[in-house]
Amino acid sequence: MIFPSSTGTPMDPSNLYHNFKRLLKEAGLPDVRFHDLPHTAANLILQHGIHPKVVQERLGHSDISMTLNTYSHVLPVMQEEAAEKIDELLIPNTNRCER
Repeated sequence: MIFPSSTGTPMDPSNLYHNFKRLLKEAGLPDVRFHDLPHTAANLILQHGIHPKVVQERLGHSDISMTLNTYSHVLPVMQEEAAEKIDELLIPNTNRCER
């Protein structure tokens, strides 16, 4: 990514870093690396059921395997949701025990 400076030239990476850290502090947000933002965004979007192809296009990846291998992690809650959906497919319309 290239971010312009106030003069329109590419922003020096150290200036970008300092501006980013200042904005995080002003917003009361935790200290994160700029590099972590796409990773976090992709994971959140995928966890909320957005189709991986949409995430791939938003991140600018030419191949879906890059998106899935790099940015999608199976979390325990995702395993639970998958198990519940499989239960619904295999045993429809029954009372299930709470997990």
